[in-house]
Amino acid sequence: METARVDRWMWAVRLFRTRSDSAAACRGGHVRVDGRPAKAATPVGPGATVEVRVYGVDRTVEVVRPIEKRVGAAVAADCLVDHTPPPPPRDVAPPVAERDRGAGRPTKRERRELDRLRGRRR
Repeated sequence: METARVDRWMWAVRLFRTRSDSAAACRGGHVRVDGRPAKAATPVGPGATVEVRVYGVDRTVEVVRPIEKRVGAAVAADCLVDHTPPPPPRDVAPPVAERDRGAGRPTKRERRELDRLRGRRR
């Protein structure tokens, strides 16, 4: 097999959970093959670069071997090379506003300060 449909290939190598999710990503414009927008039937062969937004994460993968049937995870990993850059380091969460036990309900001023800490400005 020299080429495969991009939607079937992405499903077969486990980028998407279902083939319909894969086809929907193509219809939505979230898939590019070699820098060009791709429809579900766009053929991909060895050496093609597929850029895809998978469940909110942008991934860049290279096709090593085109397959159309879903295979085991170990075999699927051999069919692609992942060129996705690592995610940026997560920042430390801001301190959580805590009240002393038994301090009662916050006053209006304290609620405004809490909203400012949480990023909800009014």
